[in-house]
Amino acid sequence: MLLPLSAKGQAAHVAKGLKQAAELALFEANNPNFQIIFKDTKGTPEGARAAVTLAASEGVELILGPLYGNNVKAVSGVARQVGLPVIAFSNDRQMAGNGTYLLSFLVREEVDRVVSFAATQGKRRYAALVPENAYGKLVEQAFREAVARSGGQIAALERYATNANGMLEPSQRLFELAKNAADAGSPIDAIFLPGGPNTLPNLGPLVKYANLDTSQVKFLGSGGWDYPNIGRDAAFIGGWYPAPDPRGWQSFSEKFARTFGSSPPRIATLAYDAVTIAVSLATSYPKGQRYTSANLTRPTGYAGLDGSVRFTSAGTAQRGLAILEVQKFGARVIDPGRVSFSSNATRPSSLAGPARPDSSAKTTAFRFRVPGFSR
Repeated sequence: MLLPLSAKGQAAHVAKGLKQAAELALFEANNPNFQIIFKDTKGTPEGARAAVTLAASEGVELILGPLYGNNVKAVSGVARQVGLPVIAFSNDRQMAGNGTYLLSFLVREEVDRVVSFAATQGKRRYAALVPENAYGKLVEQAFREAVARSGGQIAALERYATNANGMLEPSQRLFELAKNAADAGSPIDAIFLPGGPNTLPNLGPLVKYANLDTSQVKFLGSGGWDYPNIGRDAAFIGGWYPAPDPRGWQSFSEKFARTFGSSPPRIATLAYDAVTIAVSLATSYPKGQRYTSANLTRPTGYAGLDGSVRFTSAGTAQRGLAILEVQKFGARVIDPGRVSFSSNATRPSSLAGPARPDSSAKTTAFRFRVPGFSR
């Protein structure tokens, strides 16, 4: 598993959580024939390339990670040369394919899910407020495509600079247009506000000041809305957003906190599920046949903490996302996602496993041996 373990700031914190989640999955799987080794990418393409080169020289069969798109690009080139498949954690769709599979949540799938659901609820005229950055470009394109597929219309779209006051004027223009449209008898049905815990708290007061009639216009969010206490801001209560069914996350986060004494980063489930997938295939197939394209993309997919998931031949992940509605305390599922890709797909039994890793362990490799087994 390749992670930015020695990177600076938030990246190191996230990497630590991913590593701990992987350790938890490994101990709960309790497969004596499975070994996982952690390599530090330092959060850079050069570090990632060095890490995968070293891992390949040690005879690994599968690469899990890295986290960032430019790191995935560096890793994929080396991995292809030596025939190693990669299950990466980046959400940059362009990194998928040619033996690299993205386990992360992709912008296009999230946006399509929430817009298609809104369409079933009679929403036809949309507006959006998106950041003026790389993520904003991705989410805007996905939004335009999703609205077109649903037969809807984008009445207005504003972009905002990602500085301290960048939202102010664009949001005022958008919300004023929404009010005028309602007064003119052609109301906007839904306003798309992609963002997360770093942006929504700044947007909430602007929404409140605009005094929109939220009984007439529905706020739609992205997967970034899936964070604790979003309902503390009354502006977003009643809004809809796409996310996994929260039960798997709640169970995992409670177990993680009991084991390591802290809360996991939200994407820690990716590391847990990646290890679970790797162990399940290692258990089912002999060395040399475990991580073939056919096995990784099996039609039945896998049951993970965030619900059912399967890889496509293009290297992207298909997921059964639910639609959640923001409540004052938490959120509730109003439209469940796909439970499984087959009738016999179930959540991993390891969720109930009693084993816990030693949270103080400093080792970077876990080795389990049984008589007659050699790696």
